[in-house]
Amino acid sequence: MPSTTTRIHGLDSLRALAVTLVVLHHYVLFVSDAPTFGWVGEVGWVGVDLFFALSGYLIGNQIFAAMKSPGGFSLKHFYARRLLRTLPNYWVVLALYFLWPAFRGDDPLLPLWEYASFVQNFALEPGSAFSHSWSLAIEEQFYLLLPALALLGVLFGGSLRLAWTAIALVFVAGMLVRAELWQEMAGQNHKLYFYFKYIYYSSFCRVDELVAGVALALLRNHQPGAWTRLTRHGNLMGGLGLLACGVAFWFFLDDRYGYGITVFGFPLMALGFSLLIVAAVAEDSLLRWLKVPGAGALALWSYAIYLLHKPLCVMAAKWMAAHGYGAENPLTIGALLALSVLSGWLLYKLVETPFMLLRKRYVPSNAAHPAQLTAAPR
Repeated sequence: MPSTTTRIHGLDSLRALAVTLVVLHHYVLFVSDAPTFGWVGEVGWVGVDLFFALSGYLIGNQIFAAMKSPGGFSLKHFYARRLLRTLPNYWVVLALYFLWPAFRGDDPLLPLWEYASFVQNFALEPGSAFSHSWSLAIEEQFYLLLPALALLGVLFGGSLRLAWTAIALVFVAGMLVRAELWQEMAGQNHKLYFYFKYIYYSSFCRVDELVAGVALALLRNHQPGAWTRLTRHGNLMGGLGLLACGVAFWFFLDDRYGYGITVFGFPLMALGFSLLIVAAVAEDSLLRWLKVPGAGALALWSYAIYLLHKPLCVMAAKWMAAHGYGAENPLTIGALLALSVLSGWLLYKLVETPFMLLRKRYVPSNAAHPAQLTAAPR
């Protein structure tokens, strides 16, 4: 999250949109098994990719800004801040999975060490308990690697050309890997099983949006002229972003598991989400200043909502069904969506907030020498 007290409404709106899409998709996938929310529910899995793009930009911006600041960048402080932000909520929910059988239902748990070390997404078996933590694993891997790679780049002279080359190579390599994996699974009897296990959950196959967000952060911090020209046309960037996302969504809805969309769809979606982020932070953009009611709260609670909503909705849906209210009943839909938000708020207030206060007190920034800072980086 941004380190300033002044929140940017555009980023809040995108984060709120991301968690809403994921919750609606998981409702369709794990509760109703029907087109409850139309095409939005069907393609709602892209909310995770929007989260990736936002993380790439926000975390990349924190790292690059700190490296340029008078206080310098501290790897120790960065990791401490990230762990205090992500681990408390995660460990509470993980404990529920292991200690409360009804919470996980009939889904099998992976060994605890895989969840603890954030490697559960490697060849993840579809249908495993806490399967939606695959995206958290990818983000934690990203938090671990990006600052180390940034510092390594500084040791090699901090060449921008090298950085942009590395970003381009990651995109190309991702497409090549997905193409090869798709060709290998094409002859399998259970294509979807292999698609999810080796492509959808794979770290390297799903970094497109993270890397696109990092590219924006690199542009903002190291090529301010180009960044200014880009953000000068915020509404145009937003329109182009919607167009790119619309095209990607259309292809995913038409043939989600096809060869072409598997190889090229994720970079296209990364482009669309990146342009929306530009629009969200551009000074003259409608998206930046449009205050959507409730978006700020959903953005704050989004991580907690993401962690809890799936198992709680599955459990609550069974209870509602036992009392005569099916998954397609408006009362059930409203109750389960409200439960998702309320449980996320509780986890945010009881667990996340105290640790964020500790972070603010003991690790207030990523700087190696905070006293030398004249202002907190945005």
